[in-house]
Amino acid sequence: MLICLPPSEGKTPAPDDGAPVDLAALTAPELTAQREAVLDALATASARDDATAVLKVGAGLAEEVARNTRLRTAPTAPATDVYTGVLYAAAGLAELDGEAAARAAADVRTFSGLWGVVAPSDRIPAYRLSMGVTLPGVGGLATAWRPHLTAALAERAAGDVVVDCRSSAYVSAWKPATTGDHAAEWVTVRVVREADGERTVVSHNAKHTRGVLTGHLLRRRAAPPTSATGLLAAARELDGEVIGTQVGTGLSYRMVAAELHEATGARRPHTLELVIA
Repeated sequence: MLICLPPSEGKTPAPDDGAPVDLAALTAPELTAQREAVLDALATASARDDATAVLKVGAGLAEEVARNTRLRTAPTAPATDVYTGVLYAAAGLAELDGEAAARAAADVRTFSGLWGVVAPSDRIPAYRLSMGVTLPGVGGLATAWRPHLTAALAERAAGDVVVDCRSSAYVSAWKPATTGDHAAEWVTVRVVREADGERTVVSHNAKHTRGVLTGHLLRRRAAPPTSATGLLAAARELDGEVIGTQVGTGLSYRMVAAELHEATGARRPHTLELVIA
């Protein structure tokens, strides 16, 4: 399996004694030249008077934007310590050890507007840059990264199941091939709430539930799934389990079903629907 994650919006800065980033040491070193280009363009854009507008963030994040001008010398930490949002907390990636940690190193990739893609142990500084930004000197980041990510990930995904937990901006930067020599079974993960016989897509708790699924796939004793049907079987192991606590009410919610919906056309993903109640 290949689990594709979005970055967390907020990033936790590394301890001051962390070494600076070594671009060539990051996963997929063939991305180094593009990482250099984006890093330089980001530093330039972040020094502008209108930097927050260019990077599409509020004025309250001006300090984080200013930090982008110092990324080459900023301290680094493993990506699992820098990305600390809801999904990452639920997955518990930073606490993995042994076989689960080895599985994460091989099977988890976080997509990034700055780095393209990183593995859990890659050492990076905290930064502020969304894939939805049009960066002066580079252009729209999803478009700029697409050919590089396609070349870097095609063989890794071929013949495997791609478990896609990303948001739309990051999906647009790389879509696995579903036909041809590098075909993969591409499955997006959707979370819905069931109440009174009706199912509705949720935003609250969706990231958390995807994180729980990610952590389960990494920690389970069985071999990683390599197909969409194998992924469905693994997800169904969570049926009936308490997934988390509903924001605002304090009530717990469970996963009550997992269903697989077939792709609706070429270059379209299957959908793994996780039902919570």
